Amino acid sequence: MTNRDDQISAFLQRTGRGNWSSAPLAGDASARRYQRLTSPDGRHLVLMDSPPSNGETIRPFVRIANYLRSLDLSAPAIIAEDTDNGFLLTEDLGDQRFYEVLNQDPSQESGLYALATDFLLHLHKTSGSGGMPSLDTLGPRVMAEMSALVIDRYCGAINGAVTADLQSRFENQFEDILRQTIKGDMVFVHRDFHVQNLMYLPDRTGLAQVGVIDFQDARVGHPAYDLVSLLQDARRDVPAGIEARMIDRYLAGTQLDASGFRSAYAVIGVQRNLRILGVFARLAQDFGKPQYLDLIPRVWTHVVNGLEHPALAPLADMLLKELPAPTPENLAKLR
Repeated sequence: MTNRDDQISAFLQRTGRGNWSSAPLAGDASARRYQRLTSPDGRHLVLMDSPPSNGETIRPFVRIANYLRSLDLSAPAIIAEDTDNGFLLTEDLGDQRFYEVLNQDPSQESGLYALATDFLLHLHKTSGSGGMPSLDTLGPRVMAEMSALVIDRYCGAINGAVTADLQSRFENQFEDILRQTIKGDMVFVHRDFHVQNLMYLPDRTGLAQVGVIDFQDARVGHPAYDLVSLLQDARRDVPAGIEARMIDRYLAGTQLDASGFRSAYAVIGVQRNLRILGVFARLAQDFGKPQYLDLIPRVWTHVVNGLEHPALAPLADMLLKELPAPTPENLAKLR
């Protein structure tokens, strides 16, 4: 056993779960690991292993989980925690992610996307009324810098080293566009609000049927951000009709200016998907996770479609000229 295994064993002993069996659960793109614990009488919990040596901390997860639960939303209940060593015991929300449910039964598509959209409406109305934990803000400069990862890690890895001038021009032009479109009240932003982070809990009622995980990187940002994350998904094709209807559904539940919101949605879509191109390239190159490269063509399509919006005209030509398309040859370079 490793020292980390010994620490886990000691933590479970302290919390009275030393005799529970464990099995690994699929993790996310971070250094965190997850295990499903099963008691001798068949009860389940989840162990999050978030090593401080990797720069991880469980504090944001605990704080945000408690906040979401205070809004009557289905974030995992916190059972026990060891902040110093990076261990967390949480409620087990099961295995029915929206992703698998939709793959097994596509007829639920409209209903589940409507449920997730209504979840965001409730979350944004309540977070906008106060009581939200202190979170960093996704402002124009931050968003421009985040999306510039595409220049360094995606474009640079395919074309060779990129110039600092290209990076700077991209960030400054994109920041100008973001400042013109990202306006109005800010709300709680999950940042990875997509079907692999949403659990379907059919035994619960209303919005509690949406279980939400992987929210520890939440920020304050524009209301369109999580809707983009949901509807411009890197992992599955969302029909254009579903995307259009969910944007309409969201707007119908708010008093936001529809034109301004749609412009912000388009700009955030490109910002978010450019960053994802860079993140997926980095995961393949630095962390030995080439499976993310298989998702890049879909993300590229989101970028190209988004660049057709007039708000992005000042940037579109430069990006389409400088960014290489994800051809098989270019994807091979990222491996």
